[in-house]
Amino acid sequence: MNRLAFLGPEGTFAYAALRALPAARGATLLPSANVTLAIDAVRAGEADGALVPLENSVEGAVPATLDELANGEPLIIAEETYLQVAFELMARPGTTPADVRTVATHPHAEAQVRRWLLRNLPTTQVTLVASTAAAAQSVASGDYDAAVGAAVAGELYGLGVIAHDIADNAGAVTRFVLLTRPAPPAPPTGNDRTTLVAYLREDHSGALLEILTEFATRAVNLTRIESRPTKAGMGQYCFSVDCEGHIADERVGDAIAALHRICGDVRYLGSSPRRDGVQGDVVRGRTDPDFAGAREWLRRVRETGQS
Repeated sequence: MNRLAFLGPEGTFAYAALRALPAARGATLLPSANVTLAIDAVRAGEADGALVPLENSVEGAVPATLDELANGEPLIIAEETYLQVAFELMARPGTTPADVRTVATHPHAEAQVRRWLLRNLPTTQVTLVASTAAAAQSVASGDYDAAVGAAVAGELYGLGVIAHDIADNAGAVTRFVLLTRPAPPAPPTGNDRTTLVAYLREDHSGALLEILTEFATRAVNLTRIESRPTKAGMGQYCFSVDCEGHIADERVGDAIAALHRICGDVRYLGSSPRRDGVQGDVVRGRTDPDFAGAREWLRRVRETGQS
């Protein structure tokens, strides 16, 4: 990949996560003002991939990313990476906490430092901007007194840190995903994750249970499930799902095929190596040889009438 878009400008957590990816070595990095523009760059062919946040251990899923993946021209997740997030309060040199009257930051960052700001800067006005790095830029230009973001942003824009590690919950982690145009998935590694979006054919009692049952009966573990509005009308939702395993695995492929049968639509969003945790053992009766054996048994019964 020669051109990689990311939620910019330089100094965001996405920038830090992207630089840690082997795919970024030697690539041209293209900062985008928001998640939508980063993804649009891939769809338009202006970038070969885009690194965007998908979920955070404190704030949960990133709605902009989920909605873009569920709508528009299909993309897939080619790779994922995790970044431990530490928030700093940064300001121009010489600024003290007592001088801070205005703070700029990204909405997800604000949600993770809200109580710290209320305790320590209760009268401060907080403004939400497109990214934590954009907040640091605006402080450097004199628009705000301080910014909440990554230390690297302060270094890039000449700010000093006036309060370290101000998150309300220590040890927060953000999962970033590298999105590309659809392509055949890499071979299974034995510790993979598959992502998809399931759209209900119609709203009815037990609709979500039907989806979950297709995974449960095949012993496919879900690592994330989110409901999102389809934007087609009030009460119309789709489900964004991560599950353990690879679409090449018999049990995972069988579950997704079953969803396609019962749902209005299923959008496959890729299978790639999982970077957190270890996939559990596949229970007896759900391994690939078990599926192959069952198909052979059924073929024999159909042809001979004998089991």
